[in-house]
Amino acid sequence: MDGVVPFPAPEAARYRRLGYWEDRPLWDAFQECFTSFWASPAVLSQGEVWTFAELAAGTERLALNLLDLGLGPRARVVVQLPNCVEFVLLYFALQRLGAIPLLALPGHREYEIGHYVRFIEAAAYAAPPRLGELDCLALGAKLRADSPDLRLVLVQGASPGGDGVVGIRELLDRAPHSAPAALRHLEVDPSDPCVFQLSGGTTGIPKVIPRTHNDYLYNSRLIAGVNDIRASDRLLVAAPIGHNFPLASPGIQGFFLNGAAAVLAPSARTEVALPLIERHGVTHLEVVPAMILAWLADGGPSRFRLDSVRVVNSGGQKFQPETKRRTEVAFPNAKVQEVFGMAEGLLMITRLDDPEEVRWETAGRPICPDDEVLLVDEDGREVPDGEIGELICRGPYTLRGYYRAPETNRRSFTPDGFYCSGDLLRRHSSRNYVVEGRKKDLINRGGEKISAEEVEDMLLGHPEVANVACVPMPDPILGERMCAFVQPLGPKAPSLEELTSLLRDRGLARFKHPERMEVVAELPLSPFGKVQKSVLARRAAELAGQPTEATKG
Repeated sequence: MDGVVPFPAPEAARYRRLGYWEDRPLWDAFQECFTSFWASPAVLSQGEVWTFAELAAGTERLALNLLDLGLGPRARVVVQLPNCVEFVLLYFALQRLGAIPLLALPGHREYEIGHYVRFIEAAAYAAPPRLGELDCLALGAKLRADSPDLRLVLVQGASPGGDGVVGIRELLDRAPHSAPAALRHLEVDPSDPCVFQLSGGTTGIPKVIPRTHNDYLYNSRLIAGVNDIRASDRLLVAAPIGHNFPLASPGIQGFFLNGAAAVLAPSARTEVALPLIERHGVTHLEVVPAMILAWLADGGPSRFRLDSVRVVNSGGQKFQPETKRRTEVAFPNAKVQEVFGMAEGLLMITRLDDPEEVRWETAGRPICPDDEVLLVDEDGREVPDGEIGELICRGPYTLRGYYRAPETNRRSFTPDGFYCSGDLLRRHSSRNYVVEGRKKDLINRGGEKISAEEVEDMLLGHPEVANVACVPMPDPILGERMCAFVQPLGPKAPSLEELTSLLRDRGLARFKHPERMEVVAELPLSPFGKVQKSVLARRAAELAGQPTEATKG
């Protein structure tokens, strides 16, 4: 497919020979599981319960109606739906057609959506009527006028009418013109993308990640195998469903493959998400640290019965050991299982039978024996065990290039196909890995490189700190100093001296201590809950040179 960098033929042949790739469309595997678990609940969402049988029937009808509207193999669709049944139905209907959804996030706005529509030459845009202040219907009309390939706007719920606008629920009720046999005659290449994911950057337009039918099915099967998923289990989906983590790592894909159900939360707010855990007996959570920290700060775990939860998966950002300990107190029957992953492919996860200190201190290890993982220095040389290096990787479910991005690919991949992640890790004595931050998350204080996450980890141990982010602040002499943005746990914020005293007591080198502290009501977050350090760095630059409380020396 034009714009997609293929896996080299020898490696692709090897992945097939080893059984990693099944060489069939993603939908084929899900059709099998829908049939196997026919009568079991699959999706619970805002009072609705859909069994696998109902999901299969709804997917077929929706796919046939979309086929009538001109969508088929390789048609591209920008999907900007919240956590709702329509997302699940549309996602699998597009898989059945061999069409390719690009999964935008609810927080994206006209700039990003317009770019995606034009960049992938989308034939359709799917969204609710509104997302906050965004009028998606008006945006859809504008995009149709400006983008010759965009023919169709698919709306969550019923359609308000208008040229080229149709409601997803209406398509579920409409008798299709095409017969079911038409779907069986569609030709879908398992080497084609089944989905376009987006890179996890917090600045600029995220890059488009093509995940193939072969690699994405393997991705979900493999990580589900180390997540203790049983057919009676239920996953709470509170993060945006289109992100790689709640969709496929293991996400709804991994749970469906095992006959388990997904509980869709329209929001991650304490008063929305935690009652769903109690009401539906949720067994698995997939969270980002900001969610857990918010629930703990609200005292939510003390107000709801949460003893059904067995596994808490955390991803998207390093989950500090202190917060893991607090989480296992709040969810008394659960173990925290950290996932270090990327929409680009590679997944690491702690194992549930790892020793407690290993689960708390590390981000796990790769899920596939053919995940090739190297930690390298700035010259591309491997670093010794225990030292920090940049993670580069390749394997049977890690991409070989971003979509239609040859210049970016030359910078992001080595000549022999390793993806240069920009993540800084070190290998733990357990052979698991510890995340130490990002290359761009280093603070260079007079030539001394400081990992912001190392300092943040310790500061989260202060009893008055709910969350913290450390960023560089320009300095005319040292180049950069560290500024700590602190979200207090209660009405009283700790002083800078109290924070540095904690670091001093922990034995952290003095040059790593923050030299400025700013108290914030909350930290700015990306649509998926990652702290937007670029926003805080700009704020720190504005504060540079202004009077501040600071330690001396």
